[in-house]
Amino acid sequence: MAQRVLVVEDEEDIAFPLVRTLEREGYDVEWVESGQKALDTLASGPELVILDLGLPDIDGLEVCRRAREAGYTGAIIIVTARAGELDRVVGLDYGADDYLAKPFGLAELQARVRALLRRTASPLAQSVDEVSPDGVRIDVEARRVYAGTEEVPLTGKEFEVLAILAANRDKVVSRGRLMADVWDENWYGSTKTLDVTIGRLRQKLESVGVTDRVVAVRGVGFRLEGGPTDA
Repeated sequence: MAQRVLVVEDEEDIAFPLVRTLEREGYDVEWVESGQKALDTLASGPELVILDLGLPDIDGLEVCRRAREAGYTGAIIIVTARAGELDRVVGLDYGADDYLAKPFGLAELQARVRALLRRTASPLAQSVDEVSPDGVRIDVEARRVYAGTEEVPLTGKEFEVLAILAANRDKVVSRGRLMADVWDENWYGSTKTLDVTIGRLRQKLESVGVTDRVVAVRGVGFRLEGGPTDA
């Protein structure tokens, strides 16, 4: 079955080439012109969203935020004329997986789509199938994370980062390995993507009282450590 891609873009001259290009790649593509239509369509579960920020009804950043709050875990690529670093960081902080500034080449977009969908669709290494660390329980096959009986809603990238850290519990995982394993060995974007993802992951774990901590090891990478303390 073809992977589904949702294009959210209000300008036809931009949307049509995107849709045609992606359809030629074999994707099942749907195009909507507004933020509200995008949010309504997400319920049907597309694997990836290409999201313009300058929408006529709801700002794309708000669409991204609402989508994540509603539990959408697929990949989100933001495309926009806002090319400043602050805008990129804000977009990633709202839950986007990648950020592409206009104007952009269709070949670069295709490469980023392939990379994100490959990471989303590919199962994690067999070595993490039995991961069940203290503090959080990770169901790799179902791609779900629990704190006690409560499920922790994570995006696909947040889940993969946590699963790799958990599989190497109390060991440092380098930034390079996380970028290559979770994103792509030929990743085009900034490594700030990893920092933002780690930040969101920490917040979500802390919000449900998980005692496991994602610790930064300066100049090297990250380590998952800790667990429930004795009463």
